[in-house]
Amino acid sequence: MEADRGATRKPDAGAPELRKVDLVGVGLNAADTIIPLPHFPARGSKTEYSGASFLPGGQTATTVVACQTWGLSTRYVGKAGDDDAARLHREAFARAGVEARLIAVPKGVSPQSLILVDGGGERTVLCRRDESMTLQPEELDRAWIENARVLHVDGHDTAAATLAASWARAAGIPVVADLDELYPGVKALMENIDYLIVSRDFPGRLMNEHSLEGALQSMKARYGCRLAAATLGNDGVLAWDGEQWFYNPAYRVPVVDTTGAGDIFHAGFIYGLLQGWPLERQLDFSCAAAAMNCMWAGARGGIGPVAEIEHLRATVAHYGGAKRYAIQTAS
Repeated sequence: MEADRGATRKPDAGAPELRKVDLVGVGLNAADTIIPLPHFPARGSKTEYSGASFLPGGQTATTVVACQTWGLSTRYVGKAGDDDAARLHREAFARAGVEARLIAVPKGVSPQSLILVDGGGERTVLCRRDESMTLQPEELDRAWIENARVLHVDGHDTAAATLAASWARAAGIPVVADLDELYPGVKALMENIDYLIVSRDFPGRLMNEHSLEGALQSMKARYGCRLAAATLGNDGVLAWDGEQWFYNPAYRVPVVDTTGAGDIFHAGFIYGLLQGWPLERQLDFSCAAAAMNCMWAGARGGIGPVAEIEHLRATVAHYGGAKRYAIQTAS
């Protein structure tokens, strides 16, 4: 039976005709089982929980859905198994209006995550992924990529993402990346990224530097991206464009669940990029969108309308302590 897995892979029948979209995303979709806990369990302990939620997530898939919700036209490219998780994603994409180019894997097990959320809203993720669900370069259609204004990748399907990014670069399409792990081949991918927005510890691990500022500068110089940035959780975001530092603190909101905060941040950045906003406004809108999402459970639970995000920006305070970080960086 194992030999049959993934033997027939093709885009879903009945998919809509190709159109020009604002955003195409190539990367992870995952079904998240969210388990709220009063505190993270101690090793060897027993911890009771009162319930669990089965929700759609995944880095690129969530970013695409957020952008679609805010009025952009979007396309998602990825794999789908033969299970409840795949059906969950198809329904979510259809409900949002995303053009989903899902490549079916018969008997494949869709990516799934168990997410433990403690009483402070911080999440811990346990991932499960079937190797047959890895998107291969030969399964991509170049037209899916070239008929878009922006490409977004997360690095999970590294070889496919690298090919998509090279096509986008050749067509003059900007590429945004959300990277948090040193996947095999990720350095080749980074050579075709324009906006490299990564997790807090990624630059240091990649460039073997202790200083975040130094690692971001080295990363930009080495890979030639337009912007090198790191998201910092409740410390906000720090970005380097080669000439100037940009720092934006996070918004002070009641946190329920941090799942998907980085994905929504990237969606906010892409939305602002396509509006032609100055970088300072892009980063602030992204922080506000991420903060709003943290007020609800799940990767997509708090994707609010643009007007509500702007209202949050106008009425909610930033974390004051984070300003010290900006001062230290500027000096």
